[in-house]
Amino acid sequence: MERDRGAMLVFTVLVGLALTSAVTTAMVPMLSDLIEHQQARSAADAGALAGVRGGRSASVELAAANQGVLTAWRRDGFDVTVTVTVGDQSATARATDEP
Repeated sequence: MERDRGAMLVFTVLVGLALTSAVTTAMVPMLSDLIEHQQARSAADAGALAGVRGGRSASVELAAANQGVLTAWRRDGFDVTVTVTVGDQSATARATDEP
């Protein structure tokens, strides 16, 4: 009887480890996308702010410094709107120099 109890404990631990491993493996792509989205947002914010004073070239430079690629840039009066892509994720940000 005592021998069966030990075997069940080992089985339960192995099942728990398998489930933990499966859940962790399933979450890796989601976490990777989340990280890329946050990087894209940061790069877009930095690019928009830089674009207000330094124009498109400053936006490109700061987006690249934040591991992003500037995919769209627009100035409308005092406002600059940029879209930056990091991996598969894109983000848009707007900054203004309005008094």
